[in-house]
Amino acid sequence: MPPHPALIFDLDGTLADTAPDLLGATNAVLAARGRPLLDLGHLRHMVGFGAKALITQAMEASGAPVTEADMPPLGEIFLAHYRAHIADGTRLFPQVAETLAALKAQGARLGVLTNKPQELTDLLLPRLGLEGVFAAVYGAGRMTYTKPDPRIFHDVVTDVFKGGGGGGPAVMIGDSITDLNTARAADAPCILMSYGFTPVPAKELGADIVLDDFDQLPQALRDLKLL
Repeated sequence: MPPHPALIFDLDGTLADTAPDLLGATNAVLAARGRPLLDLGHLRHMVGFGAKALITQAMEASGAPVTEADMPPLGEIFLAHYRAHIADGTRLFPQVAETLAALKAQGARLGVLTNKPQELTDLLLPRLGLEGVFAAVYGAGRMTYTKPDPRIFHDVVTDVFKGGGGGGPAVMIGDSITDLNTARAADAPCILMSYGFTPVPAKELGADIVLDDFDQLPQALRDLKLL
């Protein structure tokens, strides 16, 4: 049996469908500026690069490009709304909780690596029933760098093994080009979920494995000889 692996998960679009609540926060920004609101279909292709990028893309899509000076007040509107409604419509994707529990029971070390701000990540995970599931959780702001910088991948991998379990191989599990680029820069394999948030279909990005359902993950890990 191979050493216990470190399974490093993206959050938005991989573990949880956060789009409904991100849409609410984004539309709060657009409404404050008198701009047309987005629908869920448009927003799903904008998620995954952080709140600043999401606000910028949404404003540009509405025909009102933003400057750096615009960003602080718009960011405050976004964050205030999102904090208050962070789990109104957000749900785990099917079989996520059950699969994570099974993988953990087999000795895998689990971590989260997301470009969602650390404060919001820490607020959301317990609301999804995932408190205590992960040995390490890294969001934007925890370090001075974020995905796709490989340093943050190595940081979270090191951290997940601090609680025991020795050391083993690591894999990035996500849904977007950002996750794939993080894995490639860190010289790690990458598994992508096809149902996530990406303007380019996951199956066209060149990951080692692309899955349609989360409960296919254990077999994918066996195929990569990580379990």
